[in-house]
Amino acid sequence: MSGKQIGYYLERTTRQVKLAFTKAFSDNDIDLTPEQWVILDHLLTDNGVSQNDLGAKSYKNAPTVSRILDVLERKKFVERQRFDNDRRRYKIYLTQEGRAVAEKALPIAMSMRENGWVGLSEEDYDHFIRIIETVFDNFDPS
Repeated sequence: MSGKQIGYYLERTTRQVKLAFTKAFSDNDIDLTPEQWVILDHLLTDNGVSQNDLGAKSYKNAPTVSRILDVLERKKFVERQRFDNDRRRYKIYLTQEGRAVAEKALPIAMSMRENGWVGLSEEDYDHFIRIIETVFDNFDPS
């Protein structure tokens, strides 16, 4: 098993998926990157989550989440509100514009997700999840 190029296949696939999402959003006049979509998608189901929790749920570090939120805030898709009891932390909320763009993007994202599994069975999906979780765990320092 030595010498297997796990990173190559993960990176290649991730890049291809991101390019497909970018094109699909662009073709539908949706001003989002895949990274921005991940944040909005989380907020659709958990609006008002802390910035730290949003980073943890999206597997993005604090500076990356902050940068993405800055862009989304400039687009008026999200707003930050300070916690009452901790002025250093923020809750992140979708604005009306943000909810509208996320709801427009959602069916496209769902279609893209389904497209990724064309020709594969539920059993294939289950095997994939088991394998990718094992690879993740193998590299998890905790």
